[in-house]
This record gives sequence, structure tokens and C-alpha cells, in this order.
Amino acid sequence: MVYHIIVSFGRERQYEFKFSHTELAVGSPEEARRWFDKEFADLECEPSNPMGKVLIIDKILNVARYGGEQRFIDGKDWATRFARYTALALGRDTVRIDVAAFNIGY
Repeated sequence: MVYHIIVSFGRERQYEFKFSHTELAVGSPEEARRWFDKEFADLECEPSNPMGKVLIIDKILNVARYGGEQRFIDGKDWATRFARYTALALGRDTVRIDVAAFNIGY
């Protein structure tokens, strides 16, 4: 299986990542959640839910938004890690993260 992660910051500003099943086998969903927890705190993200409950989808969207597009342009390591952990956390073969619209599609 191939995992395909697309991070979009608007038209003509998409970043695509592909991972094989074996590339993801060395990680775990728990490891991915821990990474998103750390990045969410380090980037000082604001919870999008007024009740304070933060789901993994909210963390992924906020980390992409607060991390900014420049990290996807310049920081290949960070961006690749973001995409890899998104695939691990969500377990879906295709994920589209639309940062501008603040939603995730499968």
C-alpha cells in the first residue's frame, strides 16, 4: 500500500508526500500522536474547539497552520516528518490537508 499525503496552502501551493507501507512500519500511531502533541505545544497552537478538547485532526491542522507554509518550502525534514506522522496517526492511504479551508479530506 502507498500512503499519499497532500498539504495545501491554496491553489498552486500543494506539497505531496508518498510513503510505502514498509517506510511507515518503523513508526506507530502513538509515536505520531506524541510528535503532534509536542509540536502543538512548541508552536503555541490555540485549540480550535472552545470546549478545550483537542482531537488529533485539530492538532494536525493547527500544526500545519502554525508551522506555516515556509516549513514545507524550506524544511524538508520537518515537512516529511509531518506527513509521515499524519499517515501514521490517521491510518488512511490518502489524506488531503487543506490548511486554508482548515479541513482534512480522505
